[in-house]
Amino acid sequence: MAHSESVLTMKKLHGKVAIVTGGASGIGEATARLFAEHGARAVVIADIHDEKGQAVAESIGSQRCSYVHCDVSNEEQVKSTVDWTVQKYGQLDIMFSNAGAIGKSDYAILDLDLSQLDHLIQVNARGNAACVKHAARAMVEQKVRGSIVCTASVVVSNWKGGDMTDYTMSKYAVVGLVRSASQQLGVHGIRVNSVSPSAISTPLSNSSGLTSDLVEKLFVPFTSLKGIMLTVEHIADAVLFLASEDSAFITGHDLVVDGGLISLPHL
Repeated sequence: MAHSESVLTMKKLHGKVAIVTGGASGIGEATARLFAEHGARAVVIADIHDEKGQAVAESIGSQRCSYVHCDVSNEEQVKSTVDWTVQKYGQLDIMFSNAGAIGKSDYAILDLDLSQLDHLIQVNARGNAACVKHAARAMVEQKVRGSIVCTASVVVSNWKGGDMTDYTMSKYAVVGLVRSASQQLGVHGIRVNSVSPSAISTPLSNSSGLTSDLVEKLFVPFTSLKGIMLTVEHIADAVLFLASEDSAFITGHDLVVDGGLISLPHL
């Protein structure tokens, strides 16, 4: 095999066009950078944090990366982002529906703040549904056998969620969406999966009080995989796997990235 061919085989997304929501920081930023490293022809960062999003896009390179303001809880903004991407780059191959919200407080059911629940459902559940809907429509129209990946959470699979009633409900909805949409879109060759990170320090989690020190104290001792702490790059690697042809026969799957997390009775 020629050297140029071997290099191309290492570029898992060679020539692909991707949208990354919540791409201005954290998991989204790490994934946008990894997509570009793996040969994506274009990566569109969609976020509500304009300065950060623009800065990330510029650092990746204007020839390969663009920024679009998009609040995923607003369906029209999601549709406009998808339409803009297709018009500019000719197609859409990958949607990483990653934008999400945690909330300022955790609520047990007896104290559940329904307005806070509404906000999390708007962003985490409705936002993912809008991204899947409009990305899939574009893929079907363009006859693209695309890949859609949503960000769920370890609360869905590996522990009971403690007092995080609102957040847990919103993330269960994401996995339900993935399982339903994957069944419907398989006929078009479109794969739909989710990635479920364990607790991780990002700007979003830090804003809710989940700092890196707290993650290390409350979660790391309860993982079965010792000597390593979860980073955004680990999640980006998992998303790359689900987005690429490495997972060509995987759909409707929730890939948990938690280091073998066991039950957390203290939460």
